[in-house]
Amino acid sequence: MSNSNESPPANPTRYLDPHALERIKRLDVRARLVVEGFITGQHKSPYHGFAVEFAGHREYAPGDDTKHIDWRVWSKTDRLYIKQYEEETNLKCSVLIDCSKSMRYGGQRQQWSKFDYAATAAASLCYLLQQQQDAVGLVAFSNRVVTQLAPSSHPTQLKRLLSELERIEPDDNTDVGDVFRELAGQIRQRGMVVLFSDLFVDLPTLRESLQQFRVRRHEVIVFHVMHDDELTFPFTENTLFRGLEVERQLRTDPRALRRSYLEAVERFLAEVRKACAAAGVDYVLMNTNKPLDAVLAGYLAARRKSRSRATILR
Repeated sequence: MSNSNESPPANPTRYLDPHALERIKRLDVRARLVVEGFITGQHKSPYHGFAVEFAGHREYAPGDDTKHIDWRVWSKTDRLYIKQYEEETNLKCSVLIDCSKSMRYGGQRQQWSKFDYAATAAASLCYLLQQQQDAVGLVAFSNRVVTQLAPSSHPTQLKRLLSELERIEPDDNTDVGDVFRELAGQIRQRGMVVLFSDLFVDLPTLRESLQQFRVRRHEVIVFHVMHDDELTFPFTENTLFRGLEVERQLRTDPRALRRSYLEAVERFLAEVRKACAAAGVDYVLMNTNKPLDAVLAGYLAARRKSRSRATILR
């Protein structure tokens, strides 16, 4: 007979998909992350890193790289000056993962719930960050902070993160307002905030909450985790639908609802994208039916293209 007070031992590798990680490596993600500013730990170029800030000018000296000459200053003064930068040697990343009841949903066609998918994505990101000696931390939340690990680059941090992810059981409702306001006040050093959530929250509250991080000059990336059932509504027979975060249920013929449901979902997604764009936040939709490595690589490719375009426009 087992002791009911004893929890089963955690399996710290549950949310590390070795096949996905191997495919990610083959796509040379590490190089893309460094060059495009997603991860700054290796600093291949101090002028492409995330945590790089303009510090001032100094006069050009023979041997200086001409690509760092400030030509605007030259046009006004007819003298050559070099832009100087201050660089932080390590990125600090806080991974925020939604563990509310709605993240439990897994459907009948897939083994992974939304939380499983989000946790696997978070674990993969933490793994890549740790590979480059960057500091990474974890916050799991519902309507409160459930667990929190401060960012660290210590070799044991990844094991601690995975153990915490393994122990989390999604519960309670989603409420980001007070939670994000509290976290924004705690994360004082400029860094990266990565959110994994189904975003079933009041959209004005979401917009205001994301802005809490942006006003503190954090880079924010939102991975919007949606189950394939929620996006495609594949149900064909009379079905009893139960709310996970609301005490409601409905038995109905889903074929009569499918069109209006999908239209409502499209409006919801459009409004979430608009809220993220208004806050200056990167937005990525994650369908749990899609291979994780493909989703991450697709985002990085899009990010690379947008950053290259921004460089050309300057």
